[in-house]
Amino acid sequence: MAEKLWAGRFSKETDSSVNAFNSSIAFDARLAMHDIAGSRAHAAMLASRGMISKEDGLDIDRGLARIADDLTSGKLAFDPQAEDIHMFIEAELTRRIGDAGKRLHTGRSRNDQVALDLRLYLREQCEKISDEIRQFSVVLLELAENHVETWMPGYTHLQRAQPISLAHHLMAYVEMLARDLQRIRQTRERMNVLPLGSGALAATTYPLDRQMVAEALSFDQISMNSLDAVSDRDFAIELAADLSILMMHLSRLAEEIILWASQEVSFIELDDAYSTGSSIMPQKKNPDVAELCRGKTGRVYGDLQTLLTLMKGLPLAYNKDMQEDKEAIFDAVDTVLLCLPAMAGTVRTMTINRENMAKAAAGGFTNATDLADYLVVKGIPFREAHEISGKLVATCISKGIALDDLALADYKKHSPLIEQDIYQTISIETCVRRRDLPGGPAPRQVQRSIELARTRLSSNL
Repeated sequence: MAEKLWAGRFSKETDSSVNAFNSSIAFDARLAMHDIAGSRAHAAMLASRGMISKEDGLDIDRGLARIADDLTSGKLAFDPQAEDIHMFIEAELTRRIGDAGKRLHTGRSRNDQVALDLRLYLREQCEKISDEIRQFSVVLLELAENHVETWMPGYTHLQRAQPISLAHHLMAYVEMLARDLQRIRQTRERMNVLPLGSGALAATTYPLDRQMVAEALSFDQISMNSLDAVSDRDFAIELAADLSILMMHLSRLAEEIILWASQEVSFIELDDAYSTGSSIMPQKKNPDVAELCRGKTGRVYGDLQTLLTLMKGLPLAYNKDMQEDKEAIFDAVDTVLLCLPAMAGTVRTMTINRENMAKAAAGGFTNATDLADYLVVKGIPFREAHEISGKLVATCISKGIALDDLALADYKKHSPLIEQDIYQTISIETCVRRRDLPGGPAPRQVQRSIELARTRLSSNL
């Protein structure tokens, strides 16, 4: 059994069931390198301020560096009996360098130590997630560039509404991912505050140089209230909220991929490498990647709810409940880092069925609004034009044809103002090209939005 560094107050050994219940090293071991980085910065500061000798400071730094190397190489394994990663590293350091290791904890508490480690870890994960979002955005942009003139129906209520291009549809997700990047960047900025020096809750009597530690660990500022610094988990909750929104965006795209890949729609075919089969039905090709991403979205939502519920009733300052924060935010991060590359690969490798998309755009009366707009240009009030257009759609339905196939004589029965130019006006290509406003689906505007998105990504905005 590992010796507890806080055992001086107690006359009995902790019950084995309590040890197992209390221990967090099974999941907080991933904080090891961040704990070591924080401890090295703290030790350097202590030595510079004369709170430990320079020799002890050097011994601590070298000892921690060796522990990091041994953990990385596998020479040193985590002790499953250790209470947490912080106690494990300090105990290992003391075992290696003796009394100097016992001086490392001068001027700090596990409360501000774990708050530091979690911020360091999540700050790093923000960068990893942001990189994956950028890579997925590039995949979407490259596909969009190849399909600026691939026509498809745009939908409302899952009913065909107006014609657009596949590129325009994909660029909607690029915009969503841009907001995700922005949210994560802003969360990282708010996260980048040094809590070390707050002690257990009331700072310390030692003359710490908190600014020195902040600079060594690349924090933008130091916390200004010790109670808040050790009990704050807003940064984890905020990141979980950001990741929940990101997963919602991925889930929406996943749902569309699942629909598009169905035989009933057949807008796309998924690559074999990103599909699975059936154990009983040999013909099946299942969109499991998209389905799992859709399902895992609920998991990340659950992680957010866990963190919100965990923190909602806690009095200041630190409470042991807060140990439960790590598994939830770790799971949210891990899940997102699984889903992003899987979805990027699915989109990058899928085959687009241009003909089926164009056929669907032409066959669902998606040009009915353009017919109404044509009548408005001829001088008919919009409400009346809307009614005429609706009646013409009804006529086509009764005849089993599209608006493009309706005879000019039938058009004129509803309005003598309709001329031969109606056919050019309501062609799917014309309908899309004429929507030439910024943000619209016209090829020129979509190409411009692609270029702007590329500039935004290259400038890391």
